[in-house]
Amino acid sequence: MSAPERIPPRSVTSVHLLTEGELTVRGRIRDASNAALFCTVAHQGQEASCVYKPVAGERPLWDFPDGTLAEREVAAYEVSEATGWGLVPPTVLRDGPYGEGMVQLWIDAAPEAELLALVDGEEPGPGWRAIGLAEVGEGRTALLVHADDERLRRMAVLDAVINNADRKGGHLLPTEDGRLYGIDHGVTFNAENKLRTLLWGWAGEALTDEAVEVLGGLREALKEGGTLAVRLAELITTAEVAATRARVDVLLASGRHPEPSGEWPAIPWPPV
Repeated sequence: MSAPERIPPRSVTSVHLLTEGELTVRGRIRDASNAALFCTVAHQGQEASCVYKPVAGERPLWDFPDGTLAEREVAAYEVSEATGWGLVPPTVLRDGPYGEGMVQLWIDAAPEAELLALVDGEEPGPGWRAIGLAEVGEGRTALLVHADDERLRRMAVLDAVINNADRKGGHLLPTEDGRLYGIDHGVTFNAENKLRTLLWGWAGEALTDEAVEVLGGLREALKEGGTLAVRLAELITTAEVAATRARVDVLLASGRHPEPSGEWPAIPWPPV
């Protein structure tokens, strides 16, 4: 018997495999705050590794009372796909061994890639963007920085659209082929401003021409009856869809990356 074919992250068949394949639980991801299971999924001679997060294993969140983490994870993937940037791994909502849940293609990160760093001084060096000062023990502080990387800049725009309340360093997965993926989007799409991220390096700066074009496409797709609006309505509330549409409008009107509001902690803790 021949070995099953492995599916690359951007394969057009990956969503079909995640949706139709047989899920086999291989272990638990123990550092996850909610139930997260490492699985394989196989279908018609194809196989891939994936993460399965059953709704039954979610802990209720007082500030995200509507819907489920799983639905918001899938909604983040749908918005990512609508941008054309492919920043979120293929993600589906389906039944599994422990009931309905989110299933997402597993991404192997490149261990040598450095996107975040702590540096001495008050200014970032060439190729870096400042996030803020961080306490590093014994009364010392260091400057937390992220790479001045176009992939991260796209991610910052996506996070502003989906209102990501938890963009940590560990949720950024660069791969050996040069791509960057973001994971763990369960606390997104709140109708209130809850943007909390490490990617503040471009705060207040003008959006790139590419970002403006992408946001214009999102505006069209999010209109009443638009393809993205219809899909999101299956996953998040009407108010949350309207708030997503409003965030896109605000970004286009300002033409700039958002800045911390001061009403909500701007940086997640711990940052990784």
